[in-house]
Amino acid sequence: MKKNLTVMLMSSLAIGLLAACGPEEASTEEASEESDLTVALIGDFQMQDTTDPITGEVSQGLHALKEEFENQNPGVTVEFVVMPWSNYVANTQAMIAGSEADVYQMPGVTDFAAQGLVEPLQEYIEEDDFDLDVYTDNLVEGWMTYGPEDDQQEIYSLPLLGDARFIQYDKKIFEQWGVEPLSDYPSIEEVVEKAKQMTGENPVTGEENYGIYATGTNDTVFTLINMMEGLDGQWGEGTHWDEMELEFDSPEMIEALEILNELTAYMPRSYINGQGDERWMTPSNNIAIALNQGNGNIKPIYAQGLEDRFPVVQNFKDNEGIGGMFSGSPIAIAENSDNKELAWEFLKFSSSEFAQQYLWEEWGVTPVVEEANQWQSIQDTELMIPLLEAMSTATPRYPWASSQPRYILQSKIEGALTGNVAPEQALQEAQQESTEWIEGR
Repeated sequence: MKKNLTVMLMSSLAIGLLAACGPEEASTEEASEESDLTVALIGDFQMQDTTDPITGEVSQGLHALKEEFENQNPGVTVEFVVMPWSNYVANTQAMIAGSEADVYQMPGVTDFAAQGLVEPLQEYIEEDDFDLDVYTDNLVEGWMTYGPEDDQQEIYSLPLLGDARFIQYDKKIFEQWGVEPLSDYPSIEEVVEKAKQMTGENPVTGEENYGIYATGTNDTVFTLINMMEGLDGQWGEGTHWDEMELEFDSPEMIEALEILNELTAYMPRSYINGQGDERWMTPSNNIAIALNQGNGNIKPIYAQGLEDRFPVVQNFKDNEGIGGMFSGSPIAIAENSDNKELAWEFLKFSSSEFAQQYLWEEWGVTPVVEEANQWQSIQDTELMIPLLEAMSTATPRYPWASSQPRYILQSKIEGALTGNVAPEQALQEAQQESTEWIEGR
C-alpha cells in the first residue's frame, strides 16, 4: 500500500481531499439490497482504483477497505454510499429518514444527536472494553455532545478523519527580508512585528510583498477567536445552550479585534472577500505569513516540492498550551439501524492501523490515531508532525460554531474591519444579539 511520498501526494491531489469541501458532484456507489451493512461517507472517495493522469500511479479505491472488513468478518457484505460535501447535511438527514445506511461520517453529529438520530456508544465501549486511548488526545472528548434526554455530554461518535489549524510561513521571503523564522510557538507580538517588517517592496526581487494573510470570509471568526486565545482569553463557557454564557465582548476579544484590524494593513486589500492569496503556496508566492491554515495545504506543497519553503508552526495558544479550532469528521451509528452490532464493529475497524493508514496513504486524510506519529509515511512527511500536534492541542469544539452566533459575530467583525464601527462597539453588539438568539431559541 505504501508508495513514493511525492507521487502519493500528487496522485491524491488530483483525486481531492476528503476533509475539504468537495465538488458539486461526486460518484456514488449505491448499496445493494443484499448488503449486511451500509456505510455513508462524504467527499471524493471512489469505489474503484483511480489512476493519476500525470504520474500514472494508482490509488486504491474503497474496495480495499471493503475487502479487509469483510475478510475480518466472514459472511458479511459491506457497501459504501459516497455523497458530495455540497448539501451533505440535508443529504444525511434524508438518508437517515429513509433508513438508507447504518454508519455515517457525521461532522454535524451535534445536530443529529440532539434529534435522537444517532446511537449512544458508551454501552458498546464498556461491553467491549474498547480502549479510547488509541485515538489522538483531545479527539474523543471533542466530539462528545448531547442527546435529547442528556444532562451531560455523551459519546455519540468516534473520530474518523482528522483536521487541524496552524500558522504557515514562507521561509524564502523571510530570508530575502533578513527576518528570523517564526518560532515553533509564535506569540501574537512576534507575528505582528514580522508581518510589518515584510510588507512592501521585496529588497531582493523588487516585487510587492504582503506580511500576512487571513481570509476575510466566514473563517475570520476563527482567526479572531484564536488570537483571543493567544491573549489567554476565552469565548465563554458551557456546552449546552441552556447553560452557555458568551464572552464575545471581553477585553481579550476587543484587543484581539484591534490587533486583527492592525494586521489588515499588511494584507492584500482583497482579503475581505477571501481573495488576494492566489499565489500562496506557489513558487511565485508574495505573502510572508498565513493564519488559520488547514491540512488541505500539505498535499499541494509536497506535490510542488515546496515542503522546505513553507514550514508549519503552531496556532496561538493560551497559558495552558491550548488554542485553535477543533475540526474534522467523526463516524456514528444511525439510531434506526437494524445492524447496530455490526455497525459497531465497523466503528472499531475504522480506528485500526489498516483503515487509518489506508485513509492517509491512499486518500491523504489526516489520521486520528496516536500510533500515526510513528508511521514511516508520517515521518517522511515532516509537515504532518506539527500538524498532528496542532490537532491534539486544539480548543474543545466551539458549540456555537455552526449556529447563528457564529454568523452574527462574523458580520460584526466585518463591520469593524471595514471601518464602519469601532471594534468595542462591534463586539458589544455581537454579544447582545448572540445572547438574545440563545435565549430565544
